[in-house]
Amino acid sequence: MNQISPLAFVHPEAQLGSGNVIGPFCYIDRDVVIGDNNVFQNSVTINQGARIGSNNEVFPGASLSTKPQDLKFKGEITTCQIGDNNSIRENVTISRGTASKGVTLVGSNNLLMENMHVAHDCVVGNGCIIGNSTKFAGEVIVDDFAIISASVLIHQFCRIGSFVMVQGGSRTSQDIPPYILAGKEPIRYAGVNLVGLRRRGFSAETIQNIHDAYRLLYQSANTRSDAIRLIKEIIPQTPEIQYIVSFVESSGRGIIK
Repeated sequence: MNQISPLAFVHPEAQLGSGNVIGPFCYIDRDVVIGDNNVFQNSVTINQGARIGSNNEVFPGASLSTKPQDLKFKGEITTCQIGDNNSIRENVTISRGTASKGVTLVGSNNLLMENMHVAHDCVVGNGCIIGNSTKFAGEVIVDDFAIISASVLIHQFCRIGSFVMVQGGSRTSQDIPPYILAGKEPIRYAGVNLVGLRRRGFSAETIQNIHDAYRLLYQSANTRSDAIRLIKEIIPQTPEIQYIVSFVESSGRGIIK
């Protein structure tokens, strides 16, 4: 059974599971599907196209599945899909998709801190921590377990790799490859995220292989293509190294320096 405040509005066509708590002044629009055991604190807006899983907590002022801030959007039917066990803090805004991809995706077990924005057609993975007032432009991809600090600006179409730590106040218009620290001004490679990798249980051997790969990529006179060739030839091709190689080779905007 759901607990719905008499001061909340839930559209009769919205589909709710069980055990949800919907606080006062919440607004839940039509064409919304919500799972079980979510908590929507006061003054949360769930717009049409939202598909929300279970066990999420959404804090006051958040607005999910908002109309895209994209002049090319012509009212097409799109969605915003959010997984399970997320903490979505005050005044977070997440837009739904456009005709480009049709959906904005946020995975599970993420912490989206106060006042951050996820624009249309973004894909945010699982286990990410996104700091206060950070902004993702359209079609940004954030892989699992990334940590992006406060007030970071990510240009449209960029990709952020897994297990990165991005310094607060940074700006990037290029991709940030996995397992690294990124910061300074202008943003650049600042070493391997050793503390983060150790906390996540990466072995010393795996961390050394990652370090060796980035030494070839960033700390030598090799061209980018030569560095990738050497990584493939010299370093054991574990899943982590293959991920680095694939990320760099497929980068549409190029990786940070």
